[in-house]
Amino acid sequence: MSYLEKLLEGVEVEWKPLGEVANIGTGNSNRQDESENGIYPFYVRSKNILKSDTFQFDETAIIVPGEGGVGDIFHYVEGKYALHQRAYRINVCSNGLIEKFLYYLMHNSFKHYIITKSVGATSISIRKPMLEKFLIPIPPLSVQKEIVRILDTFTELTEELTAELTARKQQYSFYREELLSFEEGEVEWKTLGEVAEYSKTRISFEHLDETNYVGVDNLLQNKKGKTISTRVPANGNSTKYEINNILIGNIRPYLKKIWYSDRVGGTNGDVLVICVTDIKLSQKFLYQVLADDKFFEYNMQHARGAKMPRGNKDKIMEYPIPIPPLKEQERIVSILDKFDTLTNSISEGLPKEIELRQKQYEYYRDMLLTFPSMRADSSMSLRADSSPSLRAEGEAIQKKKQSKKTN
Repeated sequence: MSYLEKLLEGVEVEWKPLGEVANIGTGNSNRQDESENGIYPFYVRSKNILKSDTFQFDETAIIVPGEGGVGDIFHYVEGKYALHQRAYRINVCSNGLIEKFLYYLMHNSFKHYIITKSVGATSISIRKPMLEKFLIPIPPLSVQKEIVRILDTFTELTEELTAELTARKQQYSFYREELLSFEEGEVEWKTLGEVAEYSKTRISFEHLDETNYVGVDNLLQNKKGKTISTRVPANGNSTKYEINNILIGNIRPYLKKIWYSDRVGGTNGDVLVICVTDIKLSQKFLYQVLADDKFFEYNMQHARGAKMPRGNKDKIMEYPIPIPPLKEQERIVSILDKFDTLTNSISEGLPKEIELRQKQYEYYRDMLLTFPSMRADSSMSLRADSSPSLRAEGEAIQKKKQSKKTN
């Protein structure tokens, strides 16, 4: 904190409209220039990035989509690219402004600015005058470079973690396929109905709250467990589940909603509660078998309904389950659990680490790009466009400076 305060202390900041320090133009391509196997990035008028066989520009620029968002989607590009005729390219033409600094700055405050200039709440069409009038702070180049260095460091770390997560997911998929594949005659096979059953017990609403009631709406997609519920029943009884039961969302099986319970609670008819009945089968091993893509594909094959497919409970009980020795089950579970935690856990794995780094990046970005000096001219002021938290930060720094001068 002392370093950041020192970096910004006594900084003279000049405020200028973007149109005075940068050239703002558009591309001339349309969707007909899209190519599935193109080698150049093609930036279109929305946040998506396509491919093109040809390029229009070879430069360093900031790309702003013309529509389809709330003004917070930008691309920083260095090199050859194609650009849609309804997307904007911003080229800095002032020696006192660094392109990457402008990129981070627009990411930080352009959204607040553009919302005040637009009528739509979710879909905003950005016009060139909006960009030209956007007021930006221009601190000394040395400060800009240091801010870019700090924010680049956080960005690179997040990218490294994301790449690591992708690699670990691929590794997880490989090991899952290897560990859960068995040759004919290698292990005993039974149907799910022979080794498990659906819960038949009930639990009163009095014993349920947002932490132990599970509906299909608070089961997370892609095998990521559950979150708290916002629809806890206020009367009646629900299907009871115990610790180590397996809960599966039975509506739209392709969403792959499954959770291994760590508490006692209740659920409704849209969630299946599976309890192991065979002592030769580990509950956690069965969970890993049912958390496999093969099971959800099987479930979809036998699902009923087109718009809102629902799994067939009888067919689910016919799903084949391999039963290796318990010691082998434990070994497989141990390996897959580690990968599962690393790649899916929102409390301790790589997704949590990425989330924390992203929050840290946003915190420092807000601090580094909030300057105490602002123009008094109401027609160009950012006071109305900045968020309350950013304004408060700037005012606090300004007061601290004034206090030091007084002392």
